[in-house]
Amino acid sequence: MHRRAVLRGFAALGGGALLGRNAGAAGANARRVIDVHHHVYPPAYVTELARANQNLTAAKEWAVEKSLADMDKAGVATAIGSITTPGVSFADDSLARSLARECNEYMARLGAEHAGRFGFFAILPWPNADASLKEIEYALDMLHADGIGMMTSYGDKFFGDPYFAPIFEELNRRSAVIYTHPTPADCCRNPLAGIPDTIVEYGTDTSRAITRTVFSGTSQKYPNIRVIFSHAGGSMPFMNERMVNLAKTAQYARQLPQGFLAEAAKFYYDTAQASNPAAMSALRKIVPVSQIVFGTDYPFRTSIEHVENLKACGVFNAAELRAIERENATKLLPRRRA
Repeated sequence: MHRRAVLRGFAALGGGALLGRNAGAAGANARRVIDVHHHVYPPAYVTELARANQNLTAAKEWAVEKSLADMDKAGVATAIGSITTPGVSFADDSLARSLARECNEYMARLGAEHAGRFGFFAILPWPNADASLKEIEYALDMLHADGIGMMTSYGDKFFGDPYFAPIFEELNRRSAVIYTHPTPADCCRNPLAGIPDTIVEYGTDTSRAITRTVFSGTSQKYPNIRVIFSHAGGSMPFMNERMVNLAKTAQYARQLPQGFLAEAAKFYYDTAQASNPAAMSALRKIVPVSQIVFGTDYPFRTSIEHVENLKACGVFNAAELRAIERENATKLLPRRRA
């Protein structure tokens, strides 16, 4: 599709607040949940995954019709799409720039074709800072992305590191949302034979990113950025005592006068792959319910599992479940109130 036609289509959305042809009155009334952790596989991305010999099972099986069917079964009104690990770089700067643009335009088209059902977090061609800044401008101003998607680590640099200052400065200026997704860091790929990195390393990488963001001073330096961490913060809720005590040491006490928990409570945390009593109980002890948002990790897990598990876990009352499933997300992403 010619880029001018693409932009005309997005402009006609007026920011995405229209009800599309797929949302009849009865269906729209039955749907209320907002999923902030829902993966999308644009065709160009699937092609590059194949060239890089990445696992293609989920990529090959993904289809927008399957996403919508999964959402409808659980009462999900809107899914905020994102590109998952390994991102778009593939060690090729030119490819990263073109692939990021193709993926972001594809996700924006989903929102145009199924208005009200899909939003998206735009992927960046990092580590090219200039190209990433241009993609932020295009994605937020022209494609009306809901925010920016980043990985918890890039090589040996973790989210929150001053290395990302150009991105953080611009997104802080815009008071933007950053959605983060875990990925194996250079230090820790396949450390356990026969155990996929998704089992242990993803949660650990998220915890490293949270720790780096707090103790590097990034969360204080860029207070206008709203960050979503996946999977209930990974292992951070279970290790928080160590972080609380580190914040009290001479090295960090002056920098963190309110302590670690005050900084951790500024972030948002989704429920993807963590809608169980242990994870939700621990997270709720760390942050207020207002900071918890609904996520599923589709297509790796289903929406209905998370809706049912959150109810069954016994941690939240009905009002709190309503907040997690929708109200907290609409405060974070006000365009999704419609």
